[in-house]
Amino acid sequence: MIAAHLPALQIAIPLIAAPICLLLRRESLAWAWATFISWVVFALAWMMLEKTLTGGAFNYELGGWEAPWGIEYQVDAVNAFILLIVAAIGAIVMPYARASVNREIPEHKRGLFYTAYLLCLTGLLGITITGDAFNVFVFLEVSSLSSYALIAMGRDPKALTAAFQYLIMGTIGATFILIGIGLMYQMTGTLNMADLAKRLPAVEDSRPVLAAFAFFIVGVCLKLALFPLHLWLPNAYAYAPSVVTAFLAATATKVSVYVLYRFVFTIFGQSFSFDVIPLESILLVLSLAGIFAASTVAIFQTNVKRLLAYSSVAQIGYIMLGVALVTVAGLTASILHIFNHAIMKGALFLCMGAVYYQIGSVKIEDMNGIGKKMPFTMFAFVIAGLGLIGVPLTVGFISKWYLITAVLERGWWPVAVLILLSSLLAVIYIWRVVEAAYFKSGDDEVVVEEAPLSMLIPIYVLTGASVYFGIETSLPVETAAEAARQLLGIGG
Repeated sequence: MIAAHLPALQIAIPLIAAPICLLLRRESLAWAWATFISWVVFALAWMMLEKTLTGGAFNYELGGWEAPWGIEYQVDAVNAFILLIVAAIGAIVMPYARASVNREIPEHKRGLFYTAYLLCLTGLLGITITGDAFNVFVFLEVSSLSSYALIAMGRDPKALTAAFQYLIMGTIGATFILIGIGLMYQMTGTLNMADLAKRLPAVEDSRPVLAAFAFFIVGVCLKLALFPLHLWLPNAYAYAPSVVTAFLAATATKVSVYVLYRFVFTIFGQSFSFDVIPLESILLVLSLAGIFAASTVAIFQTNVKRLLAYSSVAQIGYIMLGVALVTVAGLTASILHIFNHAIMKGALFLCMGAVYYQIGSVKIEDMNGIGKKMPFTMFAFVIAGLGLIGVPLTVGFISKWYLITAVLERGWWPVAVLILLSSLLAVIYIWRVVEAAYFKSGDDEVVVEEAPLSMLIPIYVLTGASVYFGIETSLPVETAAEAARQLLGIGG
């Protein structure tokens, strides 16, 4: 019985559970409740991925109303994989959140924090699972509004400014997406994604559809922080509470990339998106520019969270570069890097949260000699950092290997050379942190203890995953390949 309603439960459970966090007066109860719900959501996501890999894609009609009249949830290998990533990160960071939230967020706001967290999780899952274009916008607003609140809870007064900047940019992006969806509805009379895919080819030469595509692409690229539409991201990540930064960095932009996949390849179609519109060239140029510009800026940052934020902009460049290839190999590399980057960046931001927990700062100069005082935390940072660089036996190497292979398959060897060169920039900015932690002496009179076990375990779960999936690649690679074939309409 439960198996038949998995898609609805995936959204309903965290949505209903969110306000209960406010009713639970004690902070410890709110945390325990949010943690329990997060792990339930993860279990549901895992069950749905298994179901799609063994039995194929399936639909769920809400209220028994048949599509396109009613809203349906569509689950295939593409969104089941993204659902698993979001749910897994959401579950892993919650045990970590207890100590971190207690240190960074005032007691009277903690119930609100867990409520906003579950709402944000609900929104991200809803965007991924829905088969209705307008519902994408609705869930996008649910996740965005809760994200603004979560970011604003940071201790630094700049967190409010960062949240406001994100609100302005996010609202522009969401408005553009809504205009695009509205124009598509005007021309087709439907909001169901499968129905849109059938009806759009008949009117694809019309100006409203061309305008809809333009509005949508700009809006979603703003949401996923593709260079140069990334200006909201560095401050949002730098000044948000540590748990929020780790969660959003590993999930929010990845879900926006999924929305781009779904609309570009499934709804508008490959021929329209890349033949009628020169999206391939646009994405190629912006991706490469983002990789080098953001990596270069990261080198000169003094705040490590801000450094990692610019690194995320560069990593989004790698993901979008795979999309620009418009091949199964390229899309496989793109989807695979969503998974791998979520693991690496989640681990890195959790490490910085542990450092902030102990010394109240994540500035490089304040981390001199911390490698000896927090050996387990900084060792995990080094391992995850090696993944970001793309060292063999880490997930980062697997991503870049598949991406370079896909680029060479297209005959774009200069691009392959640029990808290799960009890895050297990652070496520089990761080395700056490692150098301060291990090769510079700090104040020996200041006693700094290792992070609590409740924080170290989630850090090492993600760090271990970055090594494990760098060696045992079958699950992410095969799932990503199947998802890529489905997006391009190629039989397995």
